[in-house]
Amino acid sequence: MPVASAGRWRVARLVAAGALAWWAAPVAASEPATGWELETGVDAPSYAIIDPESTDLNIDSVVLSCEQGAGRRGLQLRLYLSNAGPLAPRVEHELKKDPAVEIAIDGASFAAELFFADDVVVIADTADGSMPMLSERILDALQTGRRMELRFDLAEEADNAAPLFESSAVIDLQAGPGGGAIATLRGCVDGTNVRSAGWLPSSAR
Repeated sequence: MPVASAGRWRVARLVAAGALAWWAAPVAASEPATGWELETGVDAPSYAIIDPESTDLNIDSVVLSCEQGAGRRGLQLRLYLSNAGPLAPRVEHELKKDPAVEIAIDGASFAAELFFADDVVVIADTADGSMPMLSERILDALQTGRRMELRFDLAEEADNAAPLFESSAVIDLQAGPGGGAIATLRGCVDGTNVRSAGWLPSSAR
């Protein structure tokens, strides 16, 4: 799975090339977000943006966005880069052809995949048709968690060396509106307005 940016998705699964074009412009124009900041000027926000608390990668901002799949809507985790890409550690390394990612939230680890398109990198662990999406169990952890660490294996290891997550980005999940931002975006998925409503993890419903 190549890391180099391209004019279309380069992924483990086939993903539609133009899936994010409509949404990229408003996010690019946003001010840096120190805590979760929901889309403004709309009744039902479709994305929230935050800056990493710390990172040793060329990540500018992290976005949770509501996307339409083949049969349903779901949420994606998107990384917008501070340069033309590819996603890479700030210290120069030879990049591997089969990069990997792991999501860690408050000590719990979740396997996921990387999806590449131009200056955007998507992290997801499920899909609806060709659209990458986050599973309910990861969304539950995002909603209630305090600290998320995105761990990346991007650099080529020396011969016979074991794969290593050598770089990361840390997100303070409770910054700004915290879990309320994720609750609002889950309302985008199911079509309800949850700005003022209570929320329970799916396991508790």
